[in-house]
Amino acid sequence: MSVGHRVQIVLFICIVGGIGLMNLLAEDRTFSEHENRVLTQMPEFSIQRFVTGRYMSDFEEYVSDQFIWKDFWTGIKAEVQKATLKQENNGVFFGKNEFLFEGYDKPKEKLYQNIESLNYFANKAEGKKVYLMLAPTSVEIYSENLPFLATSFSQKEVLEEATSKLTDSIKLIDVLESFRHHKEENLYFRTDHHWTMRGAYYAYAEAAKIIGFKPNEISDFTTSNVSKEFYGTFHSKANLRNVKPDVMEIFQPEFTVSYEVEYKDNQRTTPSLYEWKHLNTKDKYAFFLDGNHSLLTITSTIKNGRKLAVIKDSYAHALIPFLVNHYEEVHVIDLRYNHSNIYDYLAEQGISEVLFLYNIANFSTDSNMIWLKQ
Repeated sequence: MSVGHRVQIVLFICIVGGIGLMNLLAEDRTFSEHENRVLTQMPEFSIQRFVTGRYMSDFEEYVSDQFIWKDFWTGIKAEVQKATLKQENNGVFFGKNEFLFEGYDKPKEKLYQNIESLNYFANKAEGKKVYLMLAPTSVEIYSENLPFLATSFSQKEVLEEATSKLTDSIKLIDVLESFRHHKEENLYFRTDHHWTMRGAYYAYAEAAKIIGFKPNEISDFTTSNVSKEFYGTFHSKANLRNVKPDVMEIFQPEFTVSYEVEYKDNQRTTPSLYEWKHLNTKDKYAFFLDGNHSLLTITSTIKNGRKLAVIKDSYAHALIPFLVNHYEEVHVIDLRYNHSNIYDYLAEQGISEVLFLYNIANFSTDSNMIWLKQ
């Protein structure tokens, strides 16, 4: 063996050993701002969990989450995959025109179970007006930007089939055609799974037709950009370095109205629908209504006696600032965190209108609709 080969072997051992040692000595992280999620911690060992294989599975996840310089290594992986003409990384497609997408898979039984839970709710909440908006995701509206041969199942087809199973007492709010009509505008973030506030505006305008109020025009709001450096969830998953950030736009009413927002889970009250501090963090979408909360209420100076409950995922956060201008009270409920009896709450608060608002990809897999069956 030549001296050069020996040097290479020694260097390889030093590098591998050094990285292993740094992993052992490094303090575990609890949260990844880049991925915007809680990281796995060292699992607790037990004979039973070891025998069943659960311990090793959790330990592998722990090692993956806590690996030293993980963001750097995954970034290198993503750039190599793109350079070698691969179309995706971690389930995120590298689309045209700098779009990032998650494909939509043909839904399984969970979608129809969730529709059945909505029907159960409508029957049990007899006498209340119930509305459903299943928002398309960006891959449906901008499918022409998918990479070559990449596919995504038709959300239009699923919407038609799923909503045909709805009870007649649930009124559907369909935004698909409106979005196709306005697709030249920035309806979705390119690097995130959410729609923009402009996209939410057009959804609100469609909701007004079904719910029964006159929507405010875009000209009734002052629009401005609050951030030009937004990188969303798709960016975090794909981990590409050279992607242009999104711009975040805000609509603020030119008419006179004020609000009181009460976050019930941390007993905090504020007059603002927006939390500006989040514009200085990775999770800038939390700017809208401070991100996810189990329950919050918004009281406005629109004294018309109307009360609305919005049962939702995070797509609702950019749309609710439009809805609150037509209700005296809006109650925002997230079934992921709020497992209380929804029927008792609606009765206690005197709420007669309920809007379910989810993006269709999330609704197709969500496991929390079961809380409607109480």
